[in-house]
Amino acid sequence: MASRSGVKSYRVSFDFYITPGVKILLIANFAIFILEAFVDHFSGIAGYSWLLKWFGLVPAAVVPLFHLWQPFTYLFLHDVNNIFHIVMNMLMLWMFGRELEMVWGRNRFLRYYFLTGVGAGLLNVAVKTVPALLGHGFSYVPTIGASGAIFGILIACAILFPDRRVYLFPIPVAMSMRMVVAIMAAFTFLGTFGLGDDKVSHICHLGGMLVGYLYLRRGSFLYSVRNSVSDWQYKRNRKRFDVYINKHKNEPPSRPDRWIN
Repeated sequence: MASRSGVKSYRVSFDFYITPGVKILLIANFAIFILEAFVDHFSGIAGYSWLLKWFGLVPAAVVPLFHLWQPFTYLFLHDVNNIFHIVMNMLMLWMFGRELEMVWGRNRFLRYYFLTGVGAGLLNVAVKTVPALLGHGFSYVPTIGASGAIFGILIACAILFPDRRVYLFPIPVAMSMRMVVAIMAAFTFLGTFGLGDDKVSHICHLGGMLVGYLYLRRGSFLYSVRNSVSDWQYKRNRKRFDVYINKHKNEPPSRPDRWIN
């Protein structure tokens, strides 16, 4: 339908695009959350506790018993009795993770996600193991959730897009991404002293931000490791290319009728 003369036509669009890596993580997290709900419903508290004991992040299981899969699997578990736990994590993953994936690509984004998530888990285990070294026993409290990786994504956005304007609910004023992440880091740091919700793993939050910052900061150890891996991959691919060229350099050119268009 044509618009009337003199009346401007405005197009309003809500862009809900999603990148491949973020889509994989969203599907995996929600699928496992549904599995948790089934276990909790049909097996009760005993079955759900067993699930957290084996696949949550339990310092007493990681250090003495070498349950080394837990710093990875805990990222996919969320509180089945608190729907906002997974909704908020996945919302931030969708909002900010897709920005990083568009810049980095799927593979590098997924590597960074698990690097910060697993790194946050290992730091959490290390901090909670200190009392055991002093004779107070190991911690049997499981930690679950993707928050460590989510905070790693946030610090990456603050470094790559420091002047991006965002809103921090419920403050109705646009702030820079750098300022929003700084405020969240401050609240998280205060939370380690017992301020705020005691069910939130503030150590994991700070751990994800710390690992992400060290990974992205020039001159750091993780930055050097990242560049070393990239250089090794480049040299390996270059060597394969040279081997292929040397192997086929004496072959005659292919016939035109064998070309594939």
